Amino acid sequence: MKKLPLEIQTFENIRARNYLYVDKTEIIYRAVSEGKVYFLSRPRRFGKSLLTSTLDALFSGREDLFKGLYIYDK
Repeated sequence: MKKLPLEIQTFENIRARNYLYVDKTEIIYRAVSEGKVYFLSRPRRFGKSLLTSTLDALFSGREDLFKGLYIYDK
């Protein structure tokens, strides 16, 4: 059983340390492909930092972190 990523907010740490990660990269792929402007207005602790960290890893070319996720083959 995988550990829960409590108090961990970076995509790299979650994936590198094998914590539980719910794959939302399909939503990220659609958002990036559509090319619209988005405003992230969410309460505290709703994953804004994790989303931006995931986008950073994606655009930095960190393919190793995305193995087994939806966006890996795109």
